[in-house]
Amino acid sequence: MERKKNPKADLENKRSLFFMIGMVVALGLILFAFEWKTYDKEMSSLGTLEMEDLEEEIIPITEQTAPPPPPPPKPQQQEIMEIVEDDEEIEQELEVDDAEATSTTEIFELPPEKVIEEPEIFTVVEDMPVFPGCESAKNKEACTNEKIFAYISQNTKYPPMAKDNGQSGTVFIRFVVNQDGRVSDVEVIRGVPGGPSLDREAVRVVKTMPKMQPGKQRGQAVRVQYNVPVKFSLRGG
Repeated sequence: MERKKNPKADLENKRSLFFMIGMVVALGLILFAFEWKTYDKEMSSLGTLEMEDLEEEIIPITEQTAPPPPPPPKPQQQEIMEIVEDDEEIEQELEVDDAEATSTTEIFELPPEKVIEEPEIFTVVEDMPVFPGCESAKNKEACTNEKIFAYISQNTKYPPMAKDNGQSGTVFIRFVVNQDGRVSDVEVIRGVPGGPSLDREAVRVVKTMPKMQPGKQRGQAVRVQYNVPVKFSLRGG
């Protein structure tokens, strides 16, 4: 009877596997042999540090010499006052003029300063100024006021620039009739906004008014103040 092998026990089937395993093991041993290093064991000694006795360095103590003190200031020479007796003559004497008044001193009185007082200005007096042509009028004051307004109206010239710009309004003027009847101190109380040419024209007209009879208070000529409106209006068409 012929014996048959168990297929699992047949090693021929696993030959290649074992061959590969053997090759891997062999290569590993070869690599390990190349990487293996040997070292000679020698005792290394660092030796001993010989400390030499270092002499302690002694730093000499030096004494700092202070700078010499400044020399003392020279004593100032004191002026020696010589006391002389009354009967001893002094070569140089200082002559001082006697500033006190004596019996022969003349005293001049300064004249008092002149205080210039301006004449008082009235607004209402017993006799108001009279415009030329109103001397024989029954109501001279009403006639004068009428003549003043008529004079201003007839002699006022409308400024061309203000006329072209359409400016109009009323300028209030203040003036004074002096003791001699002349007009002075002409000024604008309230002008036209943005119309300086109208203000200037109103002042000009009032300054040209003729000489009047001055106003009187208790028979004395006085200064009388007036306020007048000067109206500028543009007529349409």
